[in-house]
Amino acid sequence: MPAVYDGFVHMGYSPGKSWRLTFIVPLVMVILCGVCLLLFCPDTPTGKWSDRHQHAHEALVIHGVDETAGVVDVPGAITDKAPLDTEKRPASASKDAGLEKKDTITASSLPPTFDHEAQMTKEEMLVTAQGEIVVKPSLSEAIRVAISPQTIFHILTYMNSFGGELAINSILASYYYKNFPNLTQTTAANWAAMFGFLNFVTRPLGGIVSDLLYKYFNHNLWFKKAWIIVCGVITGIMLIIIGRLDPHDQSTMIGLVSLMSIFLEAGNGANFSLVPHVHPYANGILSGLTGAGGNLGGVIFAIIFRFMDGGANYAKAFWVIGCIQLGVSLAVSWIPPLPKGQIGGH
Repeated sequence: MPAVYDGFVHMGYSPGKSWRLTFIVPLVMVILCGVCLLLFCPDTPTGKWSDRHQHAHEALVIHGVDETAGVVDVPGAITDKAPLDTEKRPASASKDAGLEKKDTITASSLPPTFDHEAQMTKEEMLVTAQGEIVVKPSLSEAIRVAISPQTIFHILTYMNSFGGELAINSILASYYYKNFPNLTQTTAANWAAMFGFLNFVTRPLGGIVSDLLYKYFNHNLWFKKAWIIVCGVITGIMLIIIGRLDPHDQSTMIGLVSLMSIFLEAGNGANFSLVPHVHPYANGILSGLTGAGGNLGGVIFAIIFRFMDGGANYAKAFWVIGCIQLGVSLAVSWIPPLPKGQIGGH
């Protein structure tokens, strides 16, 4: 943005008009990105939204489960078996979770797979498959998902990571400009922009590390959750260090901020690596609330920057935010990654 602004100034526009014209650039980019997503991206990772039931059916056939062979009496209900010790399936899920039979699919028409992973019965596999189909929940079900400890965990941890990133990004150029008077406004903004550019590596890295932990530790979701906590704790410690040192050496400052940003931004990817496992039938609600938590954090942390000595004491705000991040991360560390008895998502 500063480079675009400088470009308009060099073209002869006044500084005030240049800033207004500068915002046309992200506007065009956001609209173009939205149109491309609408036109070229599939509805879901597995294909069309309307075919989501069919994908569950295919998964069952791959594992040799025939859900029509006397297992299911009505969609979503299991007969001839004692109730499973699992979370109650939402009523709306029963209405929407009937597996559609658009095409005849047989096990021979699909690639061979390994044996049933968890020694599940056919009834349990069917319930699990139905439990992972996203449905339109009722208001009461939406509220139950929204107030569950797991949802609160994701809201608060994403508030830390993405909210902290938003707030720090908004003041970092001013912080650099204050501590290093030799920098021009544009140069300070360019150095601050590197904090955001690291997202190209650090955010996906957070998800990759999370998935590797899940893969190599026997699909134990506690390791995914622990990685989120580790990112939050290290970020909090680094923010406290930066705030207490308030470095006036440019290399030290940028080095510490870059190291902090690795874990701050990796926490974003780590969070959304775990999100799809939690309340899979209401994934949209959880994802939306988690994202909203990030925006809420941006507001809260921006207010902290604003009111620390009239908005001029960036170092103090850094260590205060670091204490919050550290405290919140430790406070939610006890919450299990999944609700007790949840169907699917494992």
